[in-house]
Amino acid sequence: MLPGCVPWPDDFARRYRERGYWEGVSICDALARSAALRPDKVALVHGAERIRYAELAARMEHLAAQFLRCGLKPLDRVVLQLHNVPEFLYAYFGLIRAGCIPVMALRAHRHTEVKHFITGSGAAGYVIPEVLRNFDYRAMAEDMRADCPSLQQVFVAGEPLDGQHSLARLMDRPAPAEPLPPLDPSEVALMLLSGGTTSLSKLIPRTHDDYVYNAKRCGLLAGFAEHTVLLLILPLGHNYNLASPGLMGALYHGGTVVLAPAGDVETVFPLIEREGVTVVPAAVPLIAAWLNTRVPERHDLSTLRVIQNGGARLAPELRARLRDRLQCVPQEIYGTAEGLISMVRLYGDDAAVLESSGVPICDDDEIQVLDDAGREVADGTPGELCVRGPYTVRGYYNAPGKNREAFTPEGFYRMGDIVRKRGRQLYTEGRRKDIINRGGEKISCDEVENYLFAHPKVKAATLVAMPDDTFGEKACAFVIPRPGMSLTLGELTEFLRGQRIASFKLPERLELVTEFPTSPVGKILKRELRERIAAKLESERKT
Repeated sequence: MLPGCVPWPDDFARRYRERGYWEGVSICDALARSAALRPDKVALVHGAERIRYAELAARMEHLAAQFLRCGLKPLDRVVLQLHNVPEFLYAYFGLIRAGCIPVMALRAHRHTEVKHFITGSGAAGYVIPEVLRNFDYRAMAEDMRADCPSLQQVFVAGEPLDGQHSLARLMDRPAPAEPLPPLDPSEVALMLLSGGTTSLSKLIPRTHDDYVYNAKRCGLLAGFAEHTVLLLILPLGHNYNLASPGLMGALYHGGTVVLAPAGDVETVFPLIEREGVTVVPAAVPLIAAWLNTRVPERHDLSTLRVIQNGGARLAPELRARLRDRLQCVPQEIYGTAEGLISMVRLYGDDAAVLESSGVPICDDDEIQVLDDAGREVADGTPGELCVRGPYTVRGYYNAPGKNREAFTPEGFYRMGDIVRKRGRQLYTEGRRKDIINRGGEKISCDEVENYLFAHPKVKAATLVAMPDDTFGEKACAFVIPRPGMSLTLGELTEFLRGQRIASFKLPERLELVTEFPTSPVGKILKRELRERIAAKLESERKT
């Protein structure tokens, strides 16, 4: 494997191949195979565009050759930060076909995060939009080029600046005659981002073998086939939308992917009707918004079979309302970009469909639920979930210190989630580490607190989760101001925006206090602060 990555031990790798989990097929082989079986079938829909399987496979090959012509080399890392447009698929598959390794950034990431991804991966390339929501990614790319010696090539979906490449013009150029390099299915194919539970995101290397299995198996358990029409709303760079089962699962099984320009009801439900959508991967905020409107009843949703939920647990009452109002199956998908995916089986019993977080997708997913002393607990007892298996990585990229914390000596990944299990059925109960789950977007309290402390009016600060009906959790900052000073949420937000961090990390409430509750050894008792803000919100709701 790529230096800096941790391979599976030989005996485990041999077992996974013998049992057929690892097919020896690259991500691009899987797409080419689907294209050969159904070249004229529509693979991708975006507005009025209809891209057929043969066209998608051809654009993958063509752009791969152009990336290499521009100076990229096999195993070069390339930060990919595109929104949900066809160019995402062309660049994603094209980079992988060239032997490069896309690092999957999200649209919301800004200078701080992107610089971390580029320097942490040693990226030689960066793929970006032109301008989105009044933010110029091209200018940020030039800042990155000035700050990051490894970064040489910038590719733009739109009009580039001087010294940057236009993806559209690359796709219009004649193809080079040189053959593309062969791909090793056991090699790293892409890097996903960790949830950033204790700091900025870590890089997760996924191989062709394990990621093809991830997409194939998740697609099978979601009922994907040639008739599947998958509507994608959430970011394609997320593991959930990319391969759990996501676009890769749909394309592996011969379905059609429809890209939604937005997630509001006036966009989503007309698209379901017009395109005959059968499956929609969603998240708690979207589902809550959809259920609080009468728009769905105005549309023909007879093709809709499944609405999936990922990122944060969907409450049983919302699952029941989805099933009753939209006449579809709610499918909970729980997992991690590091590997393990657990899916509620379609058409299972009510207790599983409405309450559980599913069953791991592979029989060789080994799961342990451990107490604080590292001992396995009895079924039904809460504990930390630890896993290993054919698509769960054995380590982060270039992070031996983090790996010692995150993985047991036996190779089990510590997920940081508190769960109960009954047999192999999982029931999630929250996070072990200090993180806020804002509708599936993970906010590291440690990271944001570091920025809070830099404010000139802040003497001390801490960040905690507060309950929210739409997002599940939002960030609340508790701040002790410096003597004689005060502070408003607006001032704090303006300061944090100046640190150029993603907007979803910004605190959405500020509580000024004179002291924090602490333990006998001086540790801030965040549980008491969470309880305090929850009680205050409840009181405000009643008045």
